[in-house]
Amino acid sequence: MDEMKDCQASSHWKQMVLDLLYWRNLRSSAVVFGSSLLLLLSISTCSIITVITYMTLALLSVTVSIRIYKGILQAILKSDEGHPFKQYLDKDVGLSKDLVQKYSDMALGQINSGLIELRHLFLVEDLVDSLKFAVFLWIMTYVGAVFNGLTLLILGLIGAFSCPVIYEKHQTEIDQYISMVKNQIKDILGKIQAKVPGMKKLE
Repeated sequence: MDEMKDCQASSHWKQMVLDLLYWRNLRSSAVVFGSSLLLLLSISTCSIITVITYMTLALLSVTVSIRIYKGILQAILKSDEGHPFKQYLDKDVGLSKDLVQKYSDMALGQINSGLIELRHLFLVEDLVDSLKFAVFLWIMTYVGAVFNGLTLLILGLIGAFSCPVIYEKHQTEIDQYISMVKNQIKDILGKIQAKVPGMKKLE
C-alpha cells in the first residue's frame, strides 16, 4: 500500500514537472521560469549571500506589512479575525522520519549507481564506453573554457523550458537528424572497434 502511494506521489511530481516544462499552464511556467532566471542572473552579478539576504528581507517585509495592515484594519473595524497567517501557522511543516528515510534511500541508491558507473568507466570495463566518456570530457574542456558553471546553469534553464516545446512541435524533423547523427557515430565506433582487438561489438 505504501509503495503504491509512493509511486502515485512520484508520478504526480513528474507530471507537474512535465507540465511546467511543456508550458501546459502558461502562468505557472512563466512564474517558475522567470523567478528561476532572475535568481540565476542575480547570483551572476552579486554574491549568493547578498541575493539570499535581499530575497529574505523582501519576503519578511511583505509578511510584516500584511501583519501590521491586518492589525490596524481589525482595530479600526473592531473585528476579531485573528492572525492573518493562522491557517499556515497551524500547519505541520516538520519532516517525518518516513519521508526523510525514503529520500535518503533514494539518494543513496543514486550515489551507489554513480560510483558503479564511474568504476565501469575509469577501469575500462568496456573500452567503447570509456572512449565515449573521454570524448565527452574533451568536449567539456572547450565548454569550460568558454562558459563558467553559472552560465551553463542559465543556459540549461533556458534549454529546459524551450527544448521540450520545440521538440514537441518539430518532433519528426528532429528525430530524423538525431537518427542520422547516431548512425554516423555508430559507424565511427564500428571502425575503431574493427581496428582494436578485444572490444565488445556494438548492437
